[in-house]
Amino acid sequence: MSARLALSPLSAAAFTPYGDVIETADRAWFPINGGTTRRYNDLAQLHTDARGGRTGVSIFAAQPFAMPLRIASMERHPLSSQAFMPLHGKPYLVVVADTAGPPAAADLRAFIASGDQGVNYRAGIWHHPLIALEPCHFLVVDRIGPGPNCDVVDITDGPMLDSGPADAGSGR
Repeated sequence: MSARLALSPLSAAAFTPYGDVIETADRAWFPINGGTTRRYNDLAQLHTDARGGRTGVSIFAAQPFAMPLRIASMERHPLSSQAFMPLHGKPYLVVVADTAGPPAAADLRAFIASGDQGVNYRAGIWHHPLIALEPCHFLVVDRIGPGPNCDVVDITDGPMLDSGPADAGSGR
């Protein structure tokens, strides 16, 4: 039987080893457009230009996985960051590992993100493909171009992941 992967609320401090949390809570802003708009500036460090790559903006239409979910594989983008921002305000799950080589089950960390939090994975950070809890669209910013854009590895005896309590997605 596979172990269970603990699920923690997503926070900027807890996610720092893996990348950026894209959110407005507790972030500085300044007024623009005659004071009708708050600009929360530079919320993620995007890197997409390695080896002739360019920044691409896409929309992913995600369908939920059946829960509990066995974490059977992970992926990473060795040449770029990859950012996800939910467009429908629905919580989702994030599974990451910060290892030089392929991650083992013990290397994995899981978070529940609220519907107003995005994530930006640093280049080379192992992560599970998008785990929606219900149908949802995500704005995705990543690298488009030549070269190894995505590595995928299997996780031997991967842990099981539950969606957690409905109120766990506060993230803060």
